[in-house]
Amino acid sequence: MIHGQYTDLNETGFDALLKGRRSCRKFSGKVPPRELVDKVVMAGLLAPTGRNRQASVIVRIDDPELKAEIIAKNAEIMGAPPSPDRGPDPFYNAPVMLLVIASTANDTAVYDGSLALGNMMLKAHELGLASCWIHRAKPEMESELGRKIISRLGLEGEWEGVGHLALGYAACELPPAKTLREGRYLAL
Repeated sequence: MIHGQYTDLNETGFDALLKGRRSCRKFSGKVPPRELVDKVVMAGLLAPTGRNRQASVIVRIDDPELKAEIIAKNAEIMGAPPSPDRGPDPFYNAPVMLLVIASTANDTAVYDGSLALGNMMLKAHELGLASCWIHRAKPEMESELGRKIISRLGLEGEWEGVGHLALGYAACELPPAKTLREGRYLAL
């Protein structure tokens, strides 16, 4: 069975990309060029979707006031006071905030949005950017703030928050790969 320290993966190409990607929890203040952010978003848009419905939407949050509201709401949702790692920002001071939402009319909405987030994290790593999936978009989008975001976007129907992607340049060494836990690849 497959386990251990990824010994069967190549040190180059896609295997190296998979092996090297880690979540970043300390971002520098340097803003990535828009072209790189757009490439990350395109990777998300190219993710597979159930029955090719393409029902998930990626929102780049540029408005500083809205970004501050999202940060405050996420801190409230997680019920966490400021920490040494992230200070008062549950997005770890990332300069770019992406929000993935999906239409609830699509029964594969969360899966589709999750694939988009996965693609974006891999593309970010390939481009030399750091990322972290922030997993509080569902309760955020169920709040008054979420309704405000949907209204500002001019979207119709019901939308579910799948996740945010904190994106930027790492201000720390990313953690090393962990040993794969046994018993996660089974056969019948």
